[in-house]
Amino acid sequence: MVAFGKKLKERQIQEWQGYYINYKLMKKRVKHYAQQIELGTQDRRHVLKDFSRTLDNQIEKIVLFLLEQQGILASRIAKLGEQSDAIQQGPEGPEFSKISELREAYRAVGQDLLRLLFFVEVNAIGLRKILKKFDKRFRYRFTDYYVKTRANHPYSQLQQVFRHVGVGAVVGALSRNLHELQDRQGSYLSIYDEPTLPLQDPVIDSIRAAVDRLTHSTNFLNFLGQHALIMQEELPAPADEHVDDERYHFISLLLNLANTFLYMVNTYIIVPTADDYSTNLGAAPTVCGIVIGAMAVAQVFSSVYFSAWSNRSYFRPLVFSSIVLFLGNTMYALAYDLNSIWILIIGRLCCGFGSARAVNRRYISDCVPLKIRMQASAGFVSASALGMACGPALAGLLQIKFTIYKLTFNQDTLPGWVMAIAWLIYLLWLSITFKEPSHDIEDNNIPHQSNAAENNELEKGLQQPLLISSEDKVDEDVDQDNDDSEEAPEESRLAANSIGSAYRLLTPSVKVQLLIYFMLKYAMEILLSESSVITTYYFHWTTSTVSIFLACLGLTVLPVNIVVGSYISNMFEDRQILLVSEIMVLLGILFSFHTIFPYSQPQYICSGLVMFVSAEVLEGVNLSLLSRVMSSRLSRGTYNGGLLSTEAGTIARVIADATITLAGYVGVSKLLNITLLPSLFICIASIVATCYTYNSLY
Repeated sequence: MVAFGKKLKERQIQEWQGYYINYKLMKKRVKHYAQQIELGTQDRRHVLKDFSRTLDNQIEKIVLFLLEQQGILASRIAKLGEQSDAIQQGPEGPEFSKISELREAYRAVGQDLLRLLFFVEVNAIGLRKILKKFDKRFRYRFTDYYVKTRANHPYSQLQQVFRHVGVGAVVGALSRNLHELQDRQGSYLSIYDEPTLPLQDPVIDSIRAAVDRLTHSTNFLNFLGQHALIMQEELPAPADEHVDDERYHFISLLLNLANTFLYMVNTYIIVPTADDYSTNLGAAPTVCGIVIGAMAVAQVFSSVYFSAWSNRSYFRPLVFSSIVLFLGNTMYALAYDLNSIWILIIGRLCCGFGSARAVNRRYISDCVPLKIRMQASAGFVSASALGMACGPALAGLLQIKFTIYKLTFNQDTLPGWVMAIAWLIYLLWLSITFKEPSHDIEDNNIPHQSNAAENNELEKGLQQPLLISSEDKVDEDVDQDNDDSEEAPEESRLAANSIGSAYRLLTPSVKVQLLIYFMLKYAMEILLSESSVITTYYFHWTTSTVSIFLACLGLTVLPVNIVVGSYISNMFEDRQILLVSEIMVLLGILFSFHTIFPYSQPQYICSGLVMFVSAEVLEGVNLSLLSRVMSSRLSRGTYNGGLLSTEAGTIARVIADATITLAGYVGVSKLLNITLLPSLFICIASIVATCYTYNSLY
């Protein structure tokens, strides 16, 4: 990608050029300090003091200019207020042509305020990046020291950048006056006498969105939305604030979320009955691992071609997905009467080939307006979580048996028939109501300028506390020690054109986070996929009981994310939550082993709950962190960050399901311990890798 210094220069408002943070100067100072320390001509304490003073001066320059511009805007609003009074109190009443001109004058002030907010955003990003660069170069937690000492000090200007009380006053004055000047046609009522309604004005909406990005710290919505791992680029531009309204269509977004929900239901609806279905077709119950995992095997390949297809269309891949899933579920249901385990497996493979999650992600990043993109991302994650809970619950309700024209409908085949009908209805709804947005074909030789690039660093970083946690010390973008020039090679701007080139863009910390993601998906798949076999063998649970257990596990996803996103992530660093969650997953795995004591239902339920909930916490924090530190070159193209994470999780599920089937040859009595051993080793490896990677940053 383009070096941050160059992008900063390109995005600067020319007449304000001297008031931006001097990122190039700061970067040179960091390099100069490093050389001095290496030569022994300067000690660390003097470097910290001098760099702190330089930062203080830069921040003060920004804040004083911000106050000056706020004063200018306030003066303009005051003069417009005088004009408004003169018009309203004229002898012949208000002239509507002049009122229209006055409204446009107020909106012009709003546009200038929006430019000022973008000025603050860009400077805040520059400040954050230079702090990260210093930490990385000197292996020192200077960011912690600097922010803590200046967060609440009476002489510090640091928080003025983010509190911006004056901006709130200007926004209030603009909103009130524009509301007064709306097409009221001389109404005698005051706006304070009318019901409180939000002012519907594009300028005010843009200003509020910009203020929100500057003021909001981590909350549940942002935390949940980052689970979608919709990669985004960084620096904002005032002109890029809005997605073209013609590209956004609410029903089309709803259809994408419905596809996500149905696919997750389709994935987990067979889990409680897959072992019974395999047995009825003459196979061992542990063949359920292959039956369940066949969908994941196909998804490894479907993720790639759906990601590439979404460069050109959204509608056609969704239609293809629905047709393939309809056929796959029909084959799954017919396998019982055909008495063929191969038809069963082929049906599940077809279902996997219909996985359009890459299209669902891409639609949100490209076609949803910036102001609601985080809500849409959270909706994507919520739809997945609800589908995961509804799948087993629905299987538990399908405990009936009847025959129509030699077709058997029972607990084994009904999941296939129900999902086939669901996908047929979805296909009809899709064909009638989906609106294909205008779509620019992406060329890997040209930097992709999709709407995903419109999002900015604040959605990824400044919505987190400015006090950067230690895992953020890895600076992907431009912090190569030798990038003193403001130009970057053209190649560094391009999207990855293969899985290999995408893998080479990953730093050690990102690789560790993908290992963590692999581990938690492996452990969760072992728990879920073998639950029916294990509980039948040890506790003689019925299909309904297994379904209730799995549905209850799925229902914990959203409450757990509410707690973590709203409270825990604001109290602790992501690195701390990450490590504690890994340890809790490890304890859940250890407690799940069948030792010399009789295996009891409370042990299984409690250990499974600890493992699943801890893995959910771990997944949330891991993806939230991954979305912030993965290279921005992976925000676009076919081989993007979302695809890499999907492939890591899908491969983990494939290996886990294969492990269950292979372990079945040893015997069901030893299945539990044999399948838990790989989970144990991978979990320990991820903990060691986490400790080593983040400790090596200091």
